[in-house]
Amino acid sequence: MNTLSTLLSLVIQIYTMILLLRIWMQWARCDFYNPFAQFIVKATQPVVGPLRRLIPALGPVDTASLLIALLLSVGKVFLNPYVSVSGIYIIFSAALILIKTTGSLLFWVVLMLSIMSWVSRGRSPVEYVLIQLTEPLLRPIRNLLPAMGGIDFSPMILVLLMYVINMGVTELLSNIAIPLAYIWSWA
Repeated sequence: MNTLSTLLSLVIQIYTMILLLRIWMQWARCDFYNPFAQFIVKATQPVVGPLRRLIPALGPVDTASLLIALLLSVGKVFLNPYVSVSGIYIIFSAALILIKTTGSLLFWVVLMLSIMSWVSRGRSPVEYVLIQLTEPLLRPIRNLLPAMGGIDFSPMILVLLMYVINMGVTELLSNIAIPLAYIWSWA
């Protein structure tokens, strides 16, 4: 049973990342004619499309996709065999799982962009979307860093900042009386 719940949790996390990627792509105004962007839209459209008729977007944020990602995170709370929470703690736990998934997505996007910059050198449509996604986050870091002779340390600094924030939130959650730290580490 534990293997099945772990596998289902992984599938939920991957689909949640795809939904968050759709939200992020709309926020960053990525080129939606890109083949990678078309894949993200086609993978999420059957679920997001009908809900979009009921829930309009709030500016650049696709609220229908965000709601579905939150509902998937609520489902992930119920899959955790070590935690029994109820009431408002379920929504709070799901929001924490969603934040953790967003940080994990950001890490993987920065890592993929770094690896692809060595291999494809700007010729891949996936790399083009990844550049559009990360540029609003990396530009302020690049503006603060001095010139390093052609080496870009901004992705490494962004990942380090994410790690520090993750550790701080995990420490904060470990001081809460309810077992939310287990949810945080399990997510």
